[in-house]
Amino acid sequence: MSAGEPGSVVRRMLLGSQLRRLREARGITREAAGYSIRASESKISRMELGRVSFKARDVEDLLTLYGITDEAERTSLLSLVKEANVAGWWHSYSDVLPSWFPTYVGLEGAASLIRVYEVQFVHGLLQTEAYARAVVRRGMKDASEADVERRVALRLERQKYLVSEHAPELHIVLDEAALRRPYGDREVMRGQLQHLIEMSERPNVRLQVMPFSFGGHAGESGAFTLLSFPEPDLSDVVYVEQLTSALYLDKREDVAQYDKALTELQHDSPGPDESRDLLRGLLQLS
Repeated sequence: MSAGEPGSVVRRMLLGSQLRRLREARGITREAAGYSIRASESKISRMELGRVSFKARDVEDLLTLYGITDEAERTSLLSLVKEANVAGWWHSYSDVLPSWFPTYVGLEGAASLIRVYEVQFVHGLLQTEAYARAVVRRGMKDASEADVERRVALRLERQKYLVSEHAPELHIVLDEAALRRPYGDREVMRGQLQHLIEMSERPNVRLQVMPFSFGGHAGESGAFTLLSFPEPDLSDVVYVEQLTSALYLDKREDVAQYDKALTELQHDSPGPDESRDLLRGLLQLS
């Protein structure tokens, strides 16, 4: 994967956040901003969140509305437009991706820290090829074999970032249920457990297992992912996947609640060494 490609999502977020700050500094409403570019208030909201691509003309008109006349500042912001609209490597998989997922792939590829709680199955970044194939087949029973293989290929492509030169930190808490619920046959599950043991020994991976024996815990609302970025201007983003859509939360109060839940899960789960022993025990039993 090209190192620059995931950055297009971050460029959209950076440009959006700067446009929001400029608008708020002038006391201009989203409705008024939308009117100036012949768009709706919701379009301005999506632009400021970095959820849509940008047109240079729209950004130029907004900068004029916000009183930005300095040529150097305008040029700097407009240069982000081109960078923000570069299609990521995952664009070639758009035919098999749900509409809400490309944004996540871009954010994941741009993150410096990925924190996860997973309960249903092993997280995609840590799945073996055979396990991923079993998960996709189970979740998409009517999909053609070609579509299944393309989804698996996308998952394996995402994993390359985790072992690249600029790999992010991955802190993950897997519920014991994710390890005991079989996907594929016995050999698939054994291979997946062995892979988790090996990945847990990587310096950028912190893997913990929340055991059944602990009882109720802070992850009662279900799986979620917290993404943090190296750019200081970008807030953390919480990703929560649903059956037919996904939520991207970046409000400070929302992020704080998920951060607290994950911190509690990490505190209450056995540490990485003990969790690795638990994985070895499950491997021996499988």
